[in-house]
Amino acid sequence: MLVLITYDVNTEDAQGKRRLRRVARKCVDHGQRVQNSVFECLLDASQCKLLQAQLLEIIDCEKDSLRFYYLGNSYAAKVEHFGVRPGYEPEGILMI
Repeated sequence: MLVLITYDVNTEDAQGKRRLRRVARKCVDHGQRVQNSVFECLLDASQCKLLQAQLLEIIDCEKDSLRFYYLGNSYAAKVEHFGVRPGYEPEGILMI
C-alpha cells in the first residue's frame, strides 16, 4: 500500500535538529522524498507498523508532529500532481 508520511520536527535546539535528521534518514530508507518533510512509501501492513514505531521512538510528541496517510493499493487514481515531478515510479525498480 502507498503511505504518505509527513512530519514537522521542532529544530529550535540541537536535539531537535538531530531528531529531524534521524526521522529523514529513517524515511529515506523506506520511501521516496517528494517534498522536504513528505515521503511516499510502498509498505505492507507490518512494515508500516514497524516504521511507525521506529519514528515514534525518535520524535518528541510534546514538540514534533508525525502523520501517516494510508492511500492503499489503488493509489494512482487518488494522487494528482501539478508542476515539476521527480522522475520515479513508486512500484518501479529503484537503483542505488
